Formats: sequence, C-alpha cells, structure tokens
Amino acid sequence: MNKEQNILIIGAGLCGSLLALRLAQRGYKVAVYESRPDLRITDISAGRSINLALSDRGFKALRLAGVEEQAKAICIPMYGRLMHDKQGATFASNYSGREGEYINSISRGDLNGILLTEAEKHQNVSIYFNKKCVDIDIENTVATFEDYTSKQEFTVNADVIFGTDGAGSVLRKSYYLDRKFLFSYSQNYLSHGYKELEIPAAANGAHQISKDHLHIWPRGDYMLIALPNLDGSFTVTLFLSYDDGEYNFNNLTSKETITRFFEKEFPDALALIPNIKDEFFNNPTGALGTVKCSPWSYQNNTLLMGDAAHAIVPFYGQGMNASFEDVTVFDEILDGGLESWEAVFKAFEKLRKQDTDAIADLAIDNFHEMKDHVANPLFKQKRKIEMDLEKTFPSDYFSKYSMVTFNEEIGYEQAMKIGRAQDKALLNLIADEAVSTSLEMTKEELKIVLDKIQQETNEILNEDKIAGL
Repeated sequence: MNKEQNILIIGAGLCGSLLALRLAQRGYKVAVYESRPDLRITDISAGRSINLALSDRGFKALRLAGVEEQAKAICIPMYGRLMHDKQGATFASNYSGREGEYINSISRGDLNGILLTEAEKHQNVSIYFNKKCVDIDIENTVATFEDYTSKQEFTVNADVIFGTDGAGSVLRKSYYLDRKFLFSYSQNYLSHGYKELEIPAAANGAHQISKDHLHIWPRGDYMLIALPNLDGSFTVTLFLSYDDGEYNFNNLTSKETITRFFEKEFPDALALIPNIKDEFFNNPTGALGTVKCSPWSYQNNTLLMGDAAHAIVPFYGQGMNASFEDVTVFDEILDGGLESWEAVFKAFEKLRKQDTDAIADLAIDNFHEMKDHVANPLFKQKRKIEMDLEKTFPSDYFSKYSMVTFNEEIGYEQAMKIGRAQDKALLNLIADEAVSTSLEMTKEELKIVLDKIQQETNEILNEDKIAGL
C-alpha cells in the first residue's frame, strides 16, 4: 500500500469525487476519469434527478473530508412529509419527534461540484472529463478509454482501480464477463419508472408550496413527489408503472391523456406545472433498479464502491448517503493498519455488504409505504405514536426511519431488524386496541406504551433469531 502507487478511480460522480478527495487527503496519488463533461461548466442533468436527500450518514462522510459546512450552505431542510389528497387537502407527518432531526434537499450537481473542486486543490489528484471507460483488464489493471473529442482510444496503467462508475459499472461488467473468478450478480427492476417535471418559482422567486417538506401525492399504484430547490422551484418526480393500470407510461402519449390523468389524480400539482406537456415528452423515463453483487474486489487491485457495488431505488433517500458511508467505512479500515489492498478490500466488503443489502430491501419497503401506506389511517396512528414517543423519550425510542436516517452509528442491517420488529410490535398493540391516538396520552401512559413495545420487540427479535431470520 505504497502511497506512490497509481490509483485510478473510474467515475467522478458523488462517490468517486468524495473518495478521490479523501484518498488525496491521506496522501495517495489519484487519477479520476469521468465519461461526462465537467458539470461545473456544463448542464448535464437532462431529466436525471437533480436534487437528493442528504442526511446524517452523508454528513458524517462530508465532515470527515472537511466539506460539511459547504454542503450545509446549499441545503434546504425538510422537516417531514406533506401529503396531498385528490381534493387538494394536505396533512403533515414529521420525520422525527426529536428536535433538530430533518433531511435536506440538495442539488446533486452543486454538491458534486464542491467535491470536485476540493479534490482538485490537491496536487496529487488529476481529474479528466469526457473520457469514457470502454474496457478494463482486471488481471493487469489496465483501463481502456475513449476520448469523446478526438474519438481516439487510449489506455491507462494503474496499480489499483476503484470502480465508482454507477449502476452501469464497466468494472463490474469486467468482473462477470472475464470469468476469472466466481462472481454473483443480480439487477432487479421495479415495474415502475420515473419522470422528472418542475414546479417553477413564483414571479417573486418564492416557493409556491411549502419548502419545509417533501411533498407526496400518494395514489396507491403510483405517486408524485416534490423536493424544493434553492431557486424557488421544485423538482417533481412521477413514479408510474410502464404498462399496468388505467394510466401508465406506455399509454400517456398525448397532451389530452396526460392532462386528463393529472386533472383526475393530481389537480393541485397540475395547476403549478405550466409546461407539463413539453416536460413530459422531452424528459426521459428512467428505470428503477436494485443491484446486488459479490465479491466487490478482485485480488489486491480492484474494488467496486457506491452504486457500482449496490445501487438501490430512491425511496428511502439513502442512495447518496449509503455511497458516502462507503467512504467513511473504507477510511476507518485504512486506519486499521492492514498491510495490503487485498486485506483492506476484503475487510471493507465483510463489514459493509450486509448493510447495503439491508438498505436496498428497506428502499423497496418504503416505495410501497410512500405510494400507499402513508394515507392509511392505521399508518397515521402508528406515526402519531412514534412521534409522541420520540418527543417524550428522545433517548429511549427511535423509529425505524429515525434509526436509518438520523443515527449513523447504527448499521442499516441492525436498523432494519430492530425497526421491523418494532413496527410489528406497535401495529399489534394498535390492532389489539392496547394503545390509541384518539386522546393525548400523558407521559406516564406513554411510558407504559414504550415498555410494551420494547418487551414485544425483544420477543419478536428472539423469535426471528431462533427462526434464523
């Protein structure tokens, strides 16, 4: 693990640029190659998600790299969800009952730009744009690139290659095409896709709806969400089946059907999207997929990280945060004094993969929760009790969402296991009418509820352990 070795990072997105910055801070010599233009001088959003949800796990990684405050300066806090029904009525649901816990809407491009600029300040970092990786010889750590300007191919020899090149990773493709070792890989898609739209700012530059919330229009089989941007606009995303149901992406092919669909299902949103026809037809329809694979490394010289190793659907707001947490965990392993890259890579995957598998499953769960369950009266009761418990006993009760989003010291897998058992315990108490939200409970009454939930949660966890779950 000589710091004079040539480290090649393929992909200068969020994970790759943060990894480059952190390795540079540790004194390693790093070259980063990116297929797209430099997003700091070129708009490359083109219908791709332009704002993301940044929360505690992501901030921990940014803090490690010394850029937390720069990121906070471009964040918009979102304190909870604001649900919209078909009649335009709304109701709010906070993310946490504790003070100071919220998620943040942040521009993907602006954050990526901060990381690239900080990385380039280090003399031991070189970043190259418009260089598409077309092949990797994993045996000899040689990557072949195509220059978009000259159309010429060239090769780069490296000692170590990191693949942070997203869900379509060329390095991961090399793993299974070269057949040099046993490699497990799955890529599963939802039946739904997504399309980006926009609610523009008001004439005075203000947000037209609350900027303090993540907005959801839950409709069972599909949904609309909206996140605020600093310029007063909202990025709106429609999640809809490709071909199932009365309305789907395959039959919304005319201005009339699109307008009819939105008038019926999202009338208050339609009134705020003046260019819906042009945006609907011009913006691409994106796929929603989950990638799981193993192993993430080959010998002592290549490693997958971020979406290249574990792409997930966006419904827990943890894709970026999970990729950033990869860098945090990797950095901690580097502090452990292991003597080879191979040992570091194996330790990283052993510690990390169970958590990335867990957040992938949780993201699928939250897809169904957001499009359907958030409007369910039973779910509303559950959230009301959770908020009351977190507010009254902030050190003793954490909902599943809070463990995942606001407690970076709990791994995703542990949060999933405890959270699912806790959810089951609380729903059982509500179904058995052992707890009610019809009246405000005193602290003493809430303590009884807390004790019951904790007791039943532990019983469920023990049963799951015996069952091998």
